[in-house]
Amino acid sequence: MQKNIIVKDHSISHEEFELVYDSQYDYYLTKPVPNNLSKYYESKAYISHTDATDTLQDKIYQFVKRINLHHKVKLISQYTTNKKILDIGAGTGDFLKYAKIKGWDITGVEPNEHARKLASEKGIQLSSSFEELPAEQYDIITLWHVLEHLPDLDAHIKQLHNLLLPQGTLIIAVPNYNSYDAKHYGHYWAAFDVPRHLYHFSRNSIKRIFSKHSFSLVATKPMLFDSYYVSLLSEKYKHAKGNFFKAFLVGTLSNIQGLFSKEHSSHIYILKKQ
Repeated sequence: MQKNIIVKDHSISHEEFELVYDSQYDYYLTKPVPNNLSKYYESKAYISHTDATDTLQDKIYQFVKRINLHHKVKLISQYTTNKKILDIGAGTGDFLKYAKIKGWDITGVEPNEHARKLASEKGIQLSSSFEELPAEQYDIITLWHVLEHLPDLDAHIKQLHNLLLPQGTLIIAVPNYNSYDAKHYGHYWAAFDVPRHLYHFSRNSIKRIFSKHSFSLVATKPMLFDSYYVSLLSEKYKHAKGNFFKAFLVGTLSNIQGLFSKEHSSHIYILKKQ
């Protein structure tokens, strides 16, 4: 039986939240969910909504993001030739901008106004919600570290299913609380990121949740860079400074152990609409 965990919002509010374990789906739920979640995103510390390069962590994040753009577009290209994509939680638009350069027909959703503005300055126009999307379906839908933010998981997965064409592909990336770095840092693990992360998934979680919504899991892939970035942030939260060498060591150990356990810091899941 998994125990509940008390975790602090280390990056913005410094409030404490409880992670409540759900045995049916093998995930943790953040409790309580604040009434005004948007204020927990309104900070330069939340780098997904900025293009900041002020700190070492910022520079590493932006560097890794640029590397990952190529790998992400290469990955999605394996699952369709029609090149019509919807990206949920598109942030500042870099992924869709790169996909557009590579010939994709792009659509994106991003609730955060500041992030949408930065995307617009790059020539990427994003909708603010599902409701603003045109009445059409897509070959591929991507959620890069977004699923854990969605407040009504079942309702959103139903929407994703409806937005996909028959035999369409859903690609999601989420952190994994069973990874070595998660267990090493415990409640200091940066990928808990409460209260912005409302759900905390395992490999079992994804299969169980999506199977009930008529999705089949066809592949799981590691995100090897995540263990290093998350470990660097976790070092900062635990010791009030970022120990680059120790974070690199923990990240490397996490990736090595993941080769055997198949439990990496984050995974990409490829799911097919049934």
